[in-house]
Amino acid sequence: MAQVELIMPKMGESVAEATIIKWLKKEGDKIAADETVLEIATDKVDSEIPSTAEGTLIKRLYNEGDVVQVGKAIAIISTDANATVETSAPEVKAPAANQNPAKEVAASPVKEVAAIEKNSASGKFYSPLVRNIAKEEGISMAELDSIEGTGANGRVTKNDILAYVPNKGKQTAKPVETAAPSSNGAAHQRPAIAVGAGDEIIEMDRMRKLIADHMVMSKHTSPHVTSFVEADVTNIVLWREKVKKNFEKREGEKLTFTPIFIEALVKAIKDFPMINVSLDGTKIIKRKNINIGMAAALPTGNLIVPVIKNADTLNLVGITKQVNDLASRARAGKLSPDDIQGGTYTISNVGSFGNVMGTPIINQPQVAIMAVGAIKKKPAVIETEHGDLIGIRHFMYLSHSYDHRVVDGSLGGQFVRRVADYLEQWDINREF
Repeated sequence: MAQVELIMPKMGESVAEATIIKWLKKEGDKIAADETVLEIATDKVDSEIPSTAEGTLIKRLYNEGDVVQVGKAIAIISTDANATVETSAPEVKAPAANQNPAKEVAASPVKEVAAIEKNSASGKFYSPLVRNIAKEEGISMAELDSIEGTGANGRVTKNDILAYVPNKGKQTAKPVETAAPSSNGAAHQRPAIAVGAGDEIIEMDRMRKLIADHMVMSKHTSPHVTSFVEADVTNIVLWREKVKKNFEKREGEKLTFTPIFIEALVKAIKDFPMINVSLDGTKIIKRKNINIGMAAALPTGNLIVPVIKNADTLNLVGITKQVNDLASRARAGKLSPDDIQGGTYTISNVGSFGNVMGTPIINQPQVAIMAVGAIKKKPAVIETEHGDLIGIRHFMYLSHSYDHRVVDGSLGGQFVRRVADYLEQWDINREF
């Protein structure tokens, strides 16, 4: 019979492996071409893997929870109409003999340790490979938590744990922080949480745990400062109302405010390129590309930040198409890992929730982020050549949070003011 291997696909330049989180098809199930077979997760995003052929799933090569390298076969599909299922248990493929992680370090007797869970009490996620190495090397959960990971969001990788093993007991790992310092220098413990009758305990899903870790890490990494500016966006509101129907008819895209805000951001970044940087220790990395992340809320309530790559090379129509495409695929859960990588600056539209302003948390390793609030009508003084008048104008707040290690108040404040200037100077007669 003809057999086809279902391969773990390449999901981005920096993504080498993925975790199987759910099989949607059982052995023996009929599968159509392009039908989803399983769900996988990387450190960045969850994805679905479709079948590359029509036939019968005759063998699943990995279990849920297993980590699989990109390019490896994860299942076998038979295209024979009379295919039979192989009855052997799913194979968990081990590394080659010369690549066994337990053999890559000096041999040592296996110690009995408590079970290593995939999620620690601190919220860290550990892959099956890392957990297996920890078990074989007698590394406890407390020790594992103390290892400073180099993976995304501080995740402990295979290389991290293998580097730790030869130095066990030599205090090379980062100590576990059991208490945070208070303002007077004394340590304080996390408060005990009492659970009352009728209270519901909800376990965080995997993405929420990653978000929580990322937010805490950002606040611990960067001293946040936030500057605020109020912008008169009356011309933008009137212009969009005037052109949106023709825009949609000609381009096949709805015109929202977000692409307009992004265009102004890009112009301001060109004026102040030291906003478009990252900090590596004492080295400032000045980014060549302007890649704008746009925070998007998922139907689950979780947050994801797809990225518009090289936004400075796009006109307003191009930015609009990118915004709508990424937002649509985010809502449908169709983003790829590449879609959410490489951002150099992020915008969050808190106005979409009816909020007038917010104090956003920096999306590491970037050094700044802007929140745009809801547009509200207000009475305002209008200066004319015939004197001052009172009129109704449309205003919104811009909130700019930045890393005070590399962005001081002057740069941070001037930048958000420049964005507001570009918005206020919008040409109401502009062609699109």
